[in-house]
Amino acid sequence: MLMPIPEDLVVISKDDSAHTATTPNPDLEFLRSKLDDIDWRLLECLHERISCCVDIADLKRRDGIAMMAPHRIAVVQERAAQYAADHDIDGDFLRRLYDLVIAETCRVEDLVISTGLTRAE
Repeated sequence: MLMPIPEDLVVISKDDSAHTATTPNPDLEFLRSKLDDIDWRLLECLHERISCCVDIADLKRRDGIAMMAPHRIAVVQERAAQYAADHDIDGDFLRRLYDLVIAETCRVEDLVISTGLTRAE
């Protein structure tokens, strides 16, 4: 359980200036707002990716194509690894993130293929 932050907590920044936790810092608020926007875009991208996988699963169901495509998973993971290397991001982090994303999209694809449902019907 997290402990509540005392109202009189003083935070020391890198430049040794003190701010109470309740004092708004415009720079921090701007950056947090920017982060919130990025998070929203990330969630929208995940939604778009899952929706695309629903369409793929529907096509696979209609055409009798197997759900699993291990070569595609390898391509996606290799692309993420290259992106990590090119952008100084921890490769293990992106691999684990894509493991989660791929597991969820496989779950959704399997559901679509087995039930025929493509949207909230």
